[in-house]
Amino acid sequence: MTLIQKLALTYAILFFAVVGIGYVPAFNDENGYLFGLFSLQWWDDALHGFSGIWALAAAFISHRASVLYFKLFGAVYLFDGVLGLLTGSGCLDGGIFFYGFQDIEFMTRLFANLPHLVIGGTAVLIGFGMTRRA
Repeated sequence: MTLIQKLALTYAILFFAVVGIGYVPAFNDENGYLFGLFSLQWWDDALHGFSGIWALAAAFISHRASVLYFKLFGAVYLFDGVLGLLTGSGCLDGGIFFYGFQDIEFMTRLFANLPHLVIGGTAVLIGFGMTRRA
C-alpha cells in the first residue's frame, strides 16, 4: 500500500468518525448543533458516509484510484468550503440552492466552513502535489 493509499484510508476513518460523533450527545448543543456550529441532517451523514466509502474503496483498489479520489474529492470539498465562506451557503448540502446568499458574520462562516477548506485543500495538495506528473 502506497502513502497515497494510506492517506485515503485515513480519510475514510476520519469520515466515519465524523458521522459517528454526530450521534454523541456530548458534542451537540441544546439545539442539536454539532460543536454549536453545524446543523447536520441525514443527507450530511450520507454525504460524509459516501466520502468515507469512496476513500476506503480507493485505498484498497489502487494507488491510481486513490490519487483520483484526492483530486476529485478535494476539488469538490474545497469548492464547497470557498463557496460557503463567500456566500454563507455551501453546495454539497444544497444550501446555496435553498437559502442563497446568507448574511452570516464572517467568523461564523469561517469556522463553519473551515473543515471543508482544510479537508478539501489538503486533499487537493495530496492529489496534485504529492503525485508525479506523467
